[in-house]
Amino acid sequence: MRQQFTGRHMAAILVGGFGIVMAVNFYMASLATQGFGGVVVENSYVASQKFNGWLEEARAQDELGWSADVSRDAEGRLRATVAGVPVGAEIAARLRRPLGQPGTREVVLLGEGGGAYGSAEAIPAGRWIVRVTISSGADRWTRELRLE
Repeated sequence: MRQQFTGRHMAAILVGGFGIVMAVNFYMASLATQGFGGVVVENSYVASQKFNGWLEEARAQDELGWSADVSRDAEGRLRATVAGVPVGAEIAARLRRPLGQPGTREVVLLGEGGGAYGSAEAIPAGRWIVRVTISSGADRWTRELRLE
């Protein structure tokens, strides 16, 4: 004998279906908020007022003719290879994760000769966004590079 499909059955199907959809949505929303590392700018209007100045700074940096590339050596240390940089320039790096953990790391790179610089300690494995800053006198050059 077959049971009759009643309003209770339909209500159970609707409640169960919407319950699953809501559970998935709340789970995905919690993952999204845990992976957000913060805002890029505090105030977009103020940032827009500074944009032309940032373009001028970028042009001045390009005119210096400096370049840098980052990698991880066999011991896990951060290595930067620079070109066109004057002798005695100071090179620093700020590392941050592209997603997930919002923590940052400051690293001073020590000269190893031949345009190579390295960190004293190993960098944890994983993806990093490395902001390299080179300073020599009044000149300053900054770029963000990816480290896999």
